[in-house]
Amino acid sequence: MKTLVVAVLLLGLMVQDASAVTHSMKYFYTASSGVPNFPEFVGVGLVDDVEMVHYDSNTKRTEPKQDWMSRVTEDDPQYWERNTGNFVGSQQVFKAGIEILKPRFNQTGGVHIVQRMYGCEWDDETGEVNGFSQWGYDGEDFISFDLKTESYVAPKQQAVITKHKWDNDKAEISQRKHYLTQECPEWVKKYLNYGRSSLLRTDRPSVSLLQKSPSSPVSCHATGFYPDRAMMFWRKDGEEHHEDVDVGETLPNNDGSFQMSVDLDLSSVPAEDWRRYDCVFQLSGMKDDIVTKLDKAKIRTNREKPTDMTTPIIAAVVVLALVLLAVIGVLVYRKKKAKCPPSTDSSEVNEKLNQET
Repeated sequence: MKTLVVAVLLLGLMVQDASAVTHSMKYFYTASSGVPNFPEFVGVGLVDDVEMVHYDSNTKRTEPKQDWMSRVTEDDPQYWERNTGNFVGSQQVFKAGIEILKPRFNQTGGVHIVQRMYGCEWDDETGEVNGFSQWGYDGEDFISFDLKTESYVAPKQQAVITKHKWDNDKAEISQRKHYLTQECPEWVKKYLNYGRSSLLRTDRPSVSLLQKSPSSPVSCHATGFYPDRAMMFWRKDGEEHHEDVDVGETLPNNDGSFQMSVDLDLSSVPAEDWRRYDCVFQLSGMKDDIVTKLDKAKIRTNREKPTDMTTPIIAAVVVLALVLLAVIGVLVYRKKKAKCPPSTDSSEVNEKLNQET
């Protein structure tokens, strides 16, 4: 339940999607007031959307979420102590922030949430860096930092006073810019090095053609791939095809890999033209595409084929016939037995005949 709540709270802030050649580091802070059975402050750090560290106000310590994070102290012995101190400080700031914002929104009690998401993306081919830092209140955008203009953007009237105050703090702006453009990318590189065997691996997926019913779209489904930077599409006669195509989301699997699918509606396509279509899967770090030809014989479905039912039906008929024959045999035997006189021992017959004579 706790994981689900955190996921819901952070969903609104996860707007920076990594492209096929970028790596990212993101930190999410969530402070809450009036939420029962939930820490008043939670902080998590992610590299390439994989959680690496976690802190909450219940444990009051920063904990690794990946085995490879144990290597960080080899280069930075004070890492865990320093990060715990940073989280504790942020916890106090965010707790006070809720009390500051409530009067601005004419609020008193109730459930309230302040969030922050910050970090950077680094393109390992071009070296380009994109930094971001933004805050939310009660599930809506409150204020964000524009790295290009080095100023803050206030989408709500209640945030204007904060914008003016922060815009005037030039030292803080300079420090924030330096972190987002210099320190953050360096940490991305360090974490990628620590978790190289996991974060930089390339896992090929298994690709299948699926269809629920003869009138349903054919789904090209890929599962078990890593990383999540992948593309999937249908082609017709070798050209990318978009008509009657529905591209699904990339979803996580329980083992840390990913899955995705793309559906093709063939209701208006003659059967003889199916051979003109194929499905293409492309994965960052994988040299060759996976191409799956549209073939009716290879489509998997949960429908039972008529031929598949022949053997079970025959077996059921034979078993039923045997049962009926057994029942009939018992009934006939009982009927015959009722009509026949009871059998008499030969010694008893001889004794009666002697007595009569």
